[in-house]
Amino acid sequence: MPQERVRRILEAAGLSSERPAHCRPLGGGTYNGVEELVLTDGSRYILKTPPPPTAPGLSHERELLVSEAEFYRAAATVDVPVPRVVALCLDASAATGRHLLMTACPGDPWGSFPDAEQAELRQELGRQVARLHRVSGPGFGYPSGALGPLAADWRTAFTVIYDAVLDDARRYRAWLPIPVDEVARAAKSAYDALDEVVAPCLVHFDLWRGNILVERPEGTGPPRIGGLIDGERMFWGDPLADFVSLALLGDIKQDEAFLTGYQEAGGQADFTPAARRRLALYRSYLYLIMLTETVPRESGTDHESWLHEAVAPELTAALDELEA
Repeated sequence: MPQERVRRILEAAGLSSERPAHCRPLGGGTYNGVEELVLTDGSRYILKTPPPPTAPGLSHERELLVSEAEFYRAAATVDVPVPRVVALCLDASAATGRHLLMTACPGDPWGSFPDAEQAELRQELGRQVARLHRVSGPGFGYPSGALGPLAADWRTAFTVIYDAVLDDARRYRAWLPIPVDEVARAAKSAYDALDEVVAPCLVHFDLWRGNILVERPEGTGPPRIGGLIDGERMFWGDPLADFVSLALLGDIKQDEAFLTGYQEAGGQADFTPAARRRLALYRSYLYLIMLTETVPRESGTDHESWLHEAVAPELTAALDELEA
């Protein structure tokens, strides 16, 4: 990024523009550009910049900066470790351009740990996620407005959300293991289970290990969670939806340590028949996103092969569960 724009962004945020920043791009982002700014006093910030409006993407991805800022502000109210929003600019005509500037959390993406430490971390994560789910929103759906205003009930909101990704799959002619119309029919058969959700809770929906930072204080102590990041996919909805990415391509019911921490902190994890149907719906939604976004992302043949081998069977299994 041009140094002059960095200077303007820091100045607009009330940070001294006389302290030059070292700027480096960070990998892992799939939509917004992500960069780390390190100032001469050692303070670290993360800068996100959206692609041009003409860039291809999925329907729900418009105004992701709005959703991400909303997530961090909401999560901070229950003391969950997340970045602090420093500045959000949505004016494309501004000298700084559209951007989200936030503080950087300590730690690195979740790596390998001994079994005992792994269990303690998963239990801590369960407590953190339960706190997230205490936060209630003003309505159901994506706060960005990408798919329209928030809805008064979860069935209405999730129907719109699901239909949008099905329309994306049709528009991009994405490869799916099952025809789009059959996917739609299977999903519709389970929509009545959504009526059990009566409170719009804060849902991250992208809590795979790459978005969970872990630090080891002073290099010798036990590891702990340093931050939950990349909250741009958040929505107000059913807390069960977070269990999908938390057990990506797996089954959250097998994660005993996480569920212990989640329930210790007041989280409800009762896998009733209706709850299992909702989980299957949310799994199918995430896997539809993963299979469809590869087209506008131009992800390459290696990634596509992995999706066909690993993700497509999980989508089929989720849809089979809905129709069982």
